[in-house]
Amino acid sequence: MYHGKTIALLLPARNEAITLPDVLRAVPHQVDRVLVLDNGSTDETAQVARQYGAHVVPEFRPGYGRACLAGLMALKEKPPDVLAFADADGSDDLARLPDLIDPLIRGEADLALAHRVPAHPDAISLQQRLGNWFATRLIRFLWGYDYSDLGPMRVIHWAALSDLEMSDPDYGWTVEMQIKALKKGLRVKEYAMPYRRRAGGRSKVSRTLIGTLRAGMKIFWVIGREAVRTKPSRIGK
Repeated sequence: MYHGKTIALLLPARNEAITLPDVLRAVPHQVDRVLVLDNGSTDETAQVARQYGAHVVPEFRPGYGRACLAGLMALKEKPPDVLAFADADGSDDLARLPDLIDPLIRGEADLALAHRVPAHPDAISLQQRLGNWFATRLIRFLWGYDYSDLGPMRVIHWAALSDLEMSDPDYGWTVEMQIKALKKGLRVKEYAMPYRRRAGGRSKVSRTLIGTLRAGMKIFWVIGREAVRTKPSRIGK
C-alpha cells in the first residue's frame, strides 16, 4: 500500500519470456500486485512471470485490448485504488512509474501518461512517429486536447477507468482510453519519459508492415467512432 492506496500493474505479454525477468525486477516498490497478461504465448512467458512473483492471467485470444480486459476481470473482485499499464518488452522505464503514480495520489490527476522520448533513434519507428502525430492532431481538432503521445505506460484511478467502459479488443485500446477520458472530463497529465528499444524478442506490431497497417487503421477507426458518438457541440472545443 502506498499512501493508503493499493496499486496494481498490468503487463500485457505475448512471447516475452526473454524480457520479463528484467521488467519484473524493475517494478517499483509502490506497486502491490503485478499481473502478467499472457496473450497466447507459445514460449515460457507464464512460467517466467510466476518465477518472479507475478500473477498470470491467461487470455488465449490475440489482442492487446483483450489481454487488458482479462486483467481487469481478474481484479474485479478485489480492485486496486490505482491501476498502471506498461509493456512487457523492456521499452518502458518502470523506474519512472512512480512519477505517474504520485500525481494521482496527490489528487492532481485522474489519468497520467508517459510521453515517450526515444532514448535511441530507432526506439520508435518512423511509421509509429507519423501515425502518432496524425492521430494526436486529429484528437486535438475534434476534442481540443493536445496529446503528445499514445504510448502504453499510464496510470489511472480504478473508479475512473471503470467509468470509461473500455471495450476495444486490440490496437485501439490506448487511444480509446485517452479519448474517453476527455469525453468524461477526467484530469489528464502527460510526463516526458525515456523510451528504449525493446530489450529482446520480436515486435508483433510496430516493426512489421502488416502489424503497423492494422494498428494504424484501428486507431483511426476508433477516433472516427468516438467522434460520431460525441455531441456535435463538443467537437472542436
